[in-house]
Amino acid sequence: MMLTWEEFEKTEMRVGTVLEVNDFPNARKPAFQLSIDFGDAIGIRKTSAQITKRYTKEALIGRQVVAVVNFPKKQIANFMSECLVLGAVGNDGDVVLLSPDFSVENGLRIG
Repeated sequence: MMLTWEEFEKTEMRVGTVLEVNDFPNARKPAFQLSIDFGDAIGIRKTSAQITKRYTKEALIGRQVVAVVNFPKKQIANFMSECLVLGAVGNDGDVVLLSPDFSVENGLRIG
């Protein structure tokens, strides 16, 4: 299905910096819980991500990522996800996070 330009523009993809990473033992598949700073206008959002194959908690702290910030909140096990971190997903389920090549201001919109 093709999107119109107007439909695409409604998706708010923003850059944020990972502040905190915790294990998520209640998730069905191995995952981390992330707290991400999207700047003053959006604030800190929480999400879970199945990225434990490729990333350690230590490697994620301070890393800038791209996420969709205007989806409705979603209950995942006992955790409320407030955004969706974007990544390329391989056939084996391994995820490579999308991130800017250079450090940019938190909250910048991808477009």
